[in-house]
Amino acid sequence: MFCLPLQKAEGFKDTYIAIIFARLMDNTHHHQRQVFIGIGLAVLATLIWSGNFIIARGVIKTIQPVTLAFYRWLTATIIIAPFAWKYFFAEIKVVKQRFAFFLLAAVTGVSMFNTFVYVAGHYSSAINMAILGTCSSPIMSVILARIFLKEKIPALRIAGMIICICGILLLLSKGNIQNLISLKFTKGDFWIMAAALSFAIYNTTVKKKPGGTHPVNFLFIVFLLGTIILFPFYLSELNKYGGIEINVGNLSTILYLGLGTSVICFYIWNKAIGALGSGRTALFGNLIPVFSSIEAVFFLGEKITLIHIISFILVVSGLVVANLKK
Repeated sequence: MFCLPLQKAEGFKDTYIAIIFARLMDNTHHHQRQVFIGIGLAVLATLIWSGNFIIARGVIKTIQPVTLAFYRWLTATIIIAPFAWKYFFAEIKVVKQRFAFFLLAAVTGVSMFNTFVYVAGHYSSAINMAILGTCSSPIMSVILARIFLKEKIPALRIAGMIICICGILLLLSKGNIQNLISLKFTKGDFWIMAAALSFAIYNTTVKKKPGGTHPVNFLFIVFLLGTIILFPFYLSELNKYGGIEINVGNLSTILYLGLGTSVICFYIWNKAIGALGSGRTALFGNLIPVFSSIEAVFFLGEKITLIHIISFILVVSGLVVANLKK
């Protein structure tokens, strides 16, 4: 029977263990690197998305809301079309079979959601829109998923929703119980809540996304249908208020929305989900009102009050509790 000398055998054993250890370390470092990349992408996406509320408030005197939404999604559709073309023709049968699904996703996620945000910008501050819109939509999504998809709501999620609702009511009441008793929605509150509801419907809808549809093609179809639906409303607004002035500022705004918040954000957000998982990535969405509030102070001269801070802390705490696992 062949045997290694004791000294050589021990050396071989040490080398073998060292190789295994090195590979484990490589895997660990690779995983950590992926996590850091995922975190970076998620933060970047929320930073870009947060600018949507600043623009909604900042362009109220230069670009009408439907016009802004129409040009945003038209730009996004044109940019994404070359990447989706081959998938579109390969999956056209699925699109025809599930056209009602794609239409509902387009109406709620594209035509209604951002248009309502841009209308709200005429009546509400960017900080209010960011906190109220971003934080109420997840609650509505949970409720709609329970009603229409029969999804169970765990106790922690219910507790988190209650905390979130307290934060939202605090913001709406401005910290005064009398305002809460005689609560009246402002026009801005109404439009931003309508936007949150439409996005909640979109989130519930996409959970039933048909199989065999490439993610890029899905976005292209939704962007395209949403733009087509907006077109007659754009023409009506164009007839009433006239077109937009062609200048660097307006073109930059439309490009930022069409390329940045529509195409790039969806892409890097999906990459972040691949690295971190959907539940973990979703928590980073809570950074949107933080970034929006900071940007509103610097770019729009808005003021952050103690009510804004407390409301935000309550909402974020509620969302964290809602995402805890037993």
